[in-house]
Amino acid sequence: MHPKSWQQPVDAARAADMAINAYIAHGEFAIGIADADVLSATLGSCVSVCLWDEKARVGGMNHILLPGSRDADQKRFGSADMERLINALIRSGASRDRMKAKVFGGASMLDGQSDIGDQNASFALGFLQREGIPIVAKSTGGNQARQVRFFPTTGNVKHRFIAKESVEPPQPIKVVQNDVELF
Repeated sequence: MHPKSWQQPVDAARAADMAINAYIAHGEFAIGIADADVLSATLGSCVSVCLWDEKARVGGMNHILLPGSRDADQKRFGSADMERLINALIRSGASRDRMKAKVFGGASMLDGQSDIGDQNASFALGFLQREGIPIVAKSTGGNQARQVRFFPTTGNVKHRFIAKESVEPPQPIKVVQNDVELF
């Protein structure tokens, strides 16, 4: 089964040697049930919520592009992302009452622009709070991107900041003028 195919039930009998190492892109999520499974994302203003049930040894991670919900293109908005992740975990044997969360991302990546990162982080934290899912760790805000690796059966996370690259400002192009004039 493809790890991002949330419509299909997870095969609980999957052998440990068939571990997944899934990169979670915008609007996607994945579920892991084997000790060797690793779910990862690189986040700027986006947010990832890592949910797991320690007793059932199942967990999942999403990648929220935009906060809230809209009628069009539900895949891009946080409410749909959260519901899909929670429902897939329950189908995989997790209990909503035992789920715990870790939240990452929500950086302010563009100076002087609207802070979608803060809105994403506020959405994710508020959603979890309203749903009664305890947040046991978070790393949100700031102005640096993050790389997150989630080990879904244990809830462990490896997290690191990605240094901003210094980009040289573009140099003006020197225009060479001549005596030819084109009409």
